[in-house]
Amino acid sequence: MKNILLPTDFSENSLNAINYALELFRSFEIDFFVLNVQKVSGYTTSELMTAAPSSSIYQGVLEDNKLKVQNLVKKLALENSSEKFNFEALLDYDVFTDALRQAVKSHEIDLIIMGTNGATGTKEAIFGSNTLKVIRNVNCPLLVVPEGYSFQNIKSVLFSNNAKMKISFAGLKPLKSILRRFKPVINVLEITEENIPLQEVESDFSIEDTLNEFEFKYFEIKDVPLLSAIKTFQQLIPIDLHALFIEKEGFIDRLIFGSATSAINYNSDKPLLIMHP
Repeated sequence: MKNILLPTDFSENSLNAINYALELFRSFEIDFFVLNVQKVSGYTTSELMTAAPSSSIYQGVLEDNKLKVQNLVKKLALENSSEKFNFEALLDYDVFTDALRQAVKSHEIDLIIMGTNGATGTKEAIFGSNTLKVIRNVNCPLLVVPEGYSFQNIKSVLFSNNAKMKISFAGLKPLKSILRRFKPVINVLEITEENIPLQEVESDFSIEDTLNEFEFKYFEIKDVPLLSAIKTFQQLIPIDLHALFIEKEGFIDRLIFGSATSAINYNSDKPLLIMHP
């Protein structure tokens, strides 16, 4: 884990996610890329079509946000001068997910960390629209920090898994990095469709092979809707982090999105690490 992308709209929620990231990787040697994306949709089509890149519209917006992100980076560097952190300010004027994809590629990003809601998010929405778009459209591990969540030492991790989903060694890299640092209890929860109560069982070869350097407990729950399974488990066993793999229209994807619509079913007050197989 070396390069981490921190999107920010300067809202309290995005700054809280940045603070969580700094605490999570304290004592690590990390390059943090702090990215602000100016929304193209903030201006009318006619304004954008007629304005040249050197016009006052572009320059005014970019200069203002450039100063904000530079000042934020200076503040973070000063407050964390004793750490082995490097901060770089990034500014883009683009569609949000396009800007993130470009940053991920250009800076070889290992992990994106962002809050659940931006400045325009509502408290009723578990995931803001930008977070949903990143989950769906940016192929990079994502750590989502709930609004108002303060960093806590990671003592217990829930790793949700579908028995039919192939686990990737490379895809587990961000999770393994966290496990090696905090050495938490790892609870692997396999969700299937048959009727069997929650129970601790022997692990299968795939899980054992990918997590063989860690101690973990293996659970299986069957014939329970995905959302109910996760909620029930978290009520029985407190956790500090929930990790899962996600595939488009896949098993865990339906847990989060519920359907093909943008409606969200999943809600939790714990950080969610989303990985790609």
